Amino acid sequence: MEYATLGNTGLLVSRLCFGTMTFGDGRGLFKAISTVDQAGADELVKASIDGGINFFDTADNYTEGESEKILGRSLKDLNIARKDVVIATKVYSRVGPGRNDIGASRGHIMDGVEASLRRLQTDYIDLYQIHGNDSVTPVGETLRALDTLVQQGKVRYIGCSNWQAWKIAKALGISEYKNLARFDTLQAYYSIAGRDLEREIVPLLEAEKIGLLVWSPLAGGLLSGKFSRTQQKPTDSRRTDYDFPIVDKERTWNILDVMAPIAKAHGCSPARVSLAWLMARPVVTSVIIGAKRLDQLQDNLAAVELTFTEDELRQLDEVSVLPPEYPGWVLPFQGADRLRLVDRWETLRESRKPH
Repeated sequence: MEYATLGNTGLLVSRLCFGTMTFGDGRGLFKAISTVDQAGADELVKASIDGGINFFDTADNYTEGESEKILGRSLKDLNIARKDVVIATKVYSRVGPGRNDIGASRGHIMDGVEASLRRLQTDYIDLYQIHGNDSVTPVGETLRALDTLVQQGKVRYIGCSNWQAWKIAKALGISEYKNLARFDTLQAYYSIAGRDLEREIVPLLEAEKIGLLVWSPLAGGLLSGKFSRTQQKPTDSRRTDYDFPIVDKERTWNILDVMAPIAKAHGCSPARVSLAWLMARPVVTSVIIGAKRLDQLQDNLAAVELTFTEDELRQLDEVSVLPPEYPGWVLPFQGADRLRLVDRWETLRESRKPH
């Protein structure tokens, strides 16, 4: 297993993170996904730990809180020392019928963290993330609440999920101006079939040194190996009935066509190729994998050992590249002359250095 720092911090997390959305008894918003009971969860958590994973992700609304309970119980059952794992969870989504049982308000965050701590059976949360965009609560209120939790020691690092680039930038500005805890991570959808993140968000993350945690790296199962141009609705995939996240299917079939011989050459699944491609992206801190079965988890774990040739990586990049979109296509056109001047100056400066 490889490890990376969590954004611009000193905390080391595994390049693969085990996501526990599959834990539960098939109720709530994710009832089509959450079918792993406590015994199954214990097995998967143990295999993750044995495979070098130290990073686990959950949320307060996964199976109406059962995912957090099961994860906390698994760590106790397996006698895993709290200091040896990094636990990430989230707040924002609806967890009850009340008007304030949702959102990123100070009230909901303060209630949410206490409930998550109880379910996880822990005194602190390593990474506490705002799970969605709250268009009602001022960003400053959300950040002040999170800063309070950091000061209290209940939360060590903070992040957001599914936020727009402009809003992340605004939050960073508020944190700096008011000396509040700043976002260390963004959890977002990213896959070789869905590279929209690269337009505005990736440049922001790179410039501000924010870590990227990837959810749905297999595009909701579309890149698992079950789907192809000729097999577009397999009966054994949840995506057949729950077509999410949104993906350009024709573009995806082209990607899978290119991926097939590469997977064959390495004797592995398209899923493993997809995960390895993501881990080869410099902006990616950790890729969140979810599994219902041990064999799925073991196949995903093997992705850390897969290394592409330059030609294979070029093929995957080219077939999945985003179509040009303004202002992206005009920037290199207008900036070419400036870059040439800088390149010439750098070359001249290097030539004058004493050897």
